[in-house]
Amino acid sequence: MMDMMGMAERLYTRLLMTIGRGRVTTVNDAGNVQMLQVRLGQDEVRDTTPRLAEYGLTSVPPVGTDVVVIFVGGDRSAGVAVATGNQAARPKGLKGGEVALHDDQGQIIHITRAGITIRGAGKPVTITGTPKVRIEADLLVTGDIIDHCDTQTRTMKGMRDVYNGHTHSGVQTGSGSTNVPNQLE
Repeated sequence: MMDMMGMAERLYTRLLMTIGRGRVTTVNDAGNVQMLQVRLGQDEVRDTTPRLAEYGLTSVPPVGTDVVVIFVGGDRSAGVAVATGNQAARPKGLKGGEVALHDDQGQIIHITRAGITIRGAGKPVTITGTPKVRIEADLLVTGDIIDHCDTQTRTMKGMRDVYNGHTHSGVQTGSGSTNVPNQLE
């Protein structure tokens, strides 16, 4: 009978040891697998805990992020981080079915019930590595549009002003051709 009680206690202890909740203290994102240092309690710190993340999504959780670690068979030396969440950075007030990709600086891609919003938190949004961007809708812009921005400084409004103000010399009625316009700079 004593052996059965001892086995039950060991099994119960191993079961209790299979899941841990704590905080991220450091992150090493250099290798094929991201490694976390995790504080699970006052006296329990786990180094080089591999972190699993959903395919196609990756992040480096900031120090202090909540973490859930699973220990296979209750072996506390063989943990795997399976979930992280940062309470301070988490966007709040989403409606049922909405999704958000975010960071701790306030940058967010929010798939809302009304459409998609991108908030850059005062930082630029850059699209690279594509030969063209196709927009199949009206383009509404509240700021300036600068054509060839790396080599030109003229805005779309500036180009319209030049076009609207240009003149032609040597216009002959019925001839069908004119001289090159006089550009306004």
